[in-house]
Amino acid sequence: MTTYWPSLAGGMLIGLSVAMLMLLNGRIAGISGIVASLFRPVDRRFVEAAAFVAGLLLGPLAYRAGFGQWPEIRVQATLPLIAVAGLLVGFGSRLGSGCTSGHGVAGLARLSPRSIVAVVTFLSTAVLTVYLMRSVGA
Repeated sequence: MTTYWPSLAGGMLIGLSVAMLMLLNGRIAGISGIVASLFRPVDRRFVEAAAFVAGLLLGPLAYRAGFGQWPEIRVQATLPLIAVAGLLVGFGSRLGSGCTSGHGVAGLARLSPRSIVAVVTFLSTAVLTVYLMRSVGA
């Protein structure tokens, strides 16, 4: 019965952080764009991006503090498959001018037509990938 609490809390924190970044800084909380700004010359945006990424990395510590245990993570793929998938996600997020967080959370909330198309593409590709992976057995 209480197994949904961590997911609910995480979703609420994501929504809150997206809303705060938009209201306070006028910026979209797209992780790929924020991480990309860490590789540009140091300015005010660099500091903001570093703080945002630090918050992402400290998330498991906040989870442990709130729920008394580490989040359960199960990775069933091989390391080469994970590496290829990461490269494809990075390439796709640059090609699509944003990632799932920017389009899926912030873009859909703003009813952005470009984000709606992007999310439909993300989800369709994910469904097809799962189908193929289960059919082929990789």
